[in-house]
Amino acid sequence: MFILSNLVAAIAQLVDAVLTIYTWILVIRVLISWVNPDPFNPFVQFLMKVTDPVLQPLRRVIPPIGPLDISPIVVFLLLRTVQTFLVRTLLDLSMRLR
Repeated sequence: MFILSNLVAAIAQLVDAVLTIYTWILVIRVLISWVNPDPFNPFVQFLMKVTDPVLQPLRRVIPPIGPLDISPIVVFLLLRTVQTFLVRTLLDLSMRLR
């Protein structure tokens, strides 16, 4: 059973890393949006392609407050909640499988 336990622990660490990387990508997207980036820049296009699928549905539901788009804040909160819940659950499962 220790092999399955180690696999679940490795999956928990992978999920944690992926969600942390996505959070940083979102932070970079927000910071770049403040300086009016060139939409033809490959880096900016990458950021848009990666973050728009998550941000667009929330933008339809949550209206902006003046010029302030709060959808990234909601995504940050959701990511942190999912990250905390899922990673801890997987690590607890890993410990119980030992």
